[in-house]
Order: sequence, then structure tokens, then C-alpha cells
Amino acid sequence: MPSRSKLIDEMIAKTPDWRGAALARLRELVHVADPDIVEDVKWRRPANPIGSAVFEHDGIVCVGVVLKERVRLSFWDGASLPDPDGLYNAQLKGGKSRAIDFYEGSAFPEDALVALVRAGVEHKLAKVRPSKR
Repeated sequence: MPSRSKLIDEMIAKTPDWRGAALARLRELVHVADPDIVEDVKWRRPANPIGSAVFEHDGIVCVGVVLKERVRLSFWDGASLPDPDGLYNAQLKGGKSRAIDFYEGSAFPEDALVALVRAGVEHKLAKVRPSKR
């Protein structure tokens, strides 16, 4: 079985249009935010045979999904994360996750994305650290 990272490489290769390039750039930014993030591919099924790119650090931080007309970066605990730059534009009504949909030609606010991923990692780490009261 290919390594987890190779599975994401395959996802990107199987999506040779702008969506593959967008997922590749989002992946790079996730690693800029946290070089220790662990990659995986999950939730393969007939309707989505390539699955979803999952980025974890003591739990799922974010998930990259290639959709028909967009690429979605979902933050598992997004409702609990600060979004001072107003990046979230999808899954806004749920009590847990939030997402950012990118369409062809969308800008990548790189600094804000890196900050949001770092906040997601810190949120996960805070759940596993002993309380210092």
C-alpha cells in the first residue's frame, strides 16, 4: 500500500486541472503552518473514489476535498477557531466545522490560511495538554 503522502500525491495527479493545483497549494500551506502535520486519505467511496486529504495533529485539523466546481478546505473544529480575516464561506451553520470553498481563480490569502491552520493545531494540542491552572 502506498504511503499516506503518496496517496495525496495520487489525488493531485488524478485532478490535473486547477483543482489539483489548488489542493497542492493548500497542502503546502498546511505544512508551512505545521511541519509536523500528518497526512492521510480517508472516506473513499464510489461517489468519491479519490477520497479526501486529511491533515492531523493529535486529531483532524482540516480536510481538503476536490469537488466538481471547487476545492473545499474544512476545519474540523472551525466553529471554535478565530477567523479574524473572514475566510470561512461554507458550512457556516454547523456547531462544529467551518469550511472555505475555493473556485477557479480564487485568491489564496496565504498568511491568513497559515494562521487559521496554526489555530486549528493549537486547538487540538490544547485538548491533549494537561491543564496548567
